[in-house]
Amino acid sequence: MNEPTETIDTIVLGASGYVAGELFRWISGHPRLELVAATSESQAGNTLESVFPHLQSTFGDQSFCSLEDLPDTLEKASGPLAVFSAARHGASAALVKQLLASVNGNADVHVVDLSADFRYSSAEAYEAVYGSPHGATELLSEFSSALPEHTTQTPRHVGHPGCFATALLLTAVPLLKLGIVEPDLYAVGITGSTGSGREPKATTHHPLRQSNLFAYAPLAHRHVPEVTAITERVSGVKPALHFIPHSGPFARGIHMTVQGKLQAELDRDAIASELETFYASSPFVRVVSGTPKLKDVVGSNYAHLGVACEGDTVAVFSTIDNLTKGAAGGGVQWMNRLLGFPETMGLTLSGPGWI
Repeated sequence: MNEPTETIDTIVLGASGYVAGELFRWISGHPRLELVAATSESQAGNTLESVFPHLQSTFGDQSFCSLEDLPDTLEKASGPLAVFSAARHGASAALVKQLLASVNGNADVHVVDLSADFRYSSAEAYEAVYGSPHGATELLSEFSSALPEHTTQTPRHVGHPGCFATALLLTAVPLLKLGIVEPDLYAVGITGSTGSGREPKATTHHPLRQSNLFAYAPLAHRHVPEVTAITERVSGVKPALHFIPHSGPFARGIHMTVQGKLQAELDRDAIASELETFYASSPFVRVVSGTPKLKDVVGSNYAHLGVACEGDTVAVFSTIDNLTKGAAGGGVQWMNRLLGFPETMGLTLSGPGWI
């Protein structure tokens, strides 16, 4: 029997930032996702190519629209509808709420939110971190947040973990779930400037960022409670996470180092073998010999892990592309599962290597 080939109408909300541009790149090469609308209040009426010249006429003369222009598109929707929200945290929830209200049950809708708005199970937990009311508390119970590698569940909607969170979870979850380390973890992560978003900031200004390296929000980063909550839920162990993020002098990628104290006598090879077994059915996660390098994963949806060990201390390294595995690619991977497709569909392209 031939596999069905019908395309799925796909909408991107908040579609003018870096994550959205990366989403468009993966949607354009996906055999089953077809972009039918991209909303942006600031770019409504402009073509996608005018905002993202690297897309090179991929979507022809397709233009951004406002959210108010969506009803015509939604009225035509009868089959499954794939929705990605790439809006900033604090704004995404309201956009998702408005879209779901507009659909009004006429289509089978799945949402993958790439902001922080649906990563917490309660409004109180969200508000404690972000300091503002949640924009759609009634929808929180319909969303689940985890990496697809760490759960077999297929929820209706997903709040994809953040980019730093992704790199941390890939290391912390197996270390704790397998009982390799004590639940007291120390982590240092270095991220590229695209992690700060498209709007210029002092910390992303090229003269400051180029040839520079500096920590920010040390031991107080907003992803820590997110990682702690998700890790406890999927591993059964609540860690104490001591995380220091850094701004790196490159555009894309995250290099993460997580250290912990071993609970048993294990050497490097034994720990690497445990991680390989843990991720044996996860096609995008690979354990490498030596230490992983950013250029081996940037531009792809792959994550590389490496292990070092001395005495009772273990360090596990993870490298990902913050825009891909940490956001757009991980979001497409989740959408594939929600729609019943193979998780690898449209995502197996290797990175360019020498960028």
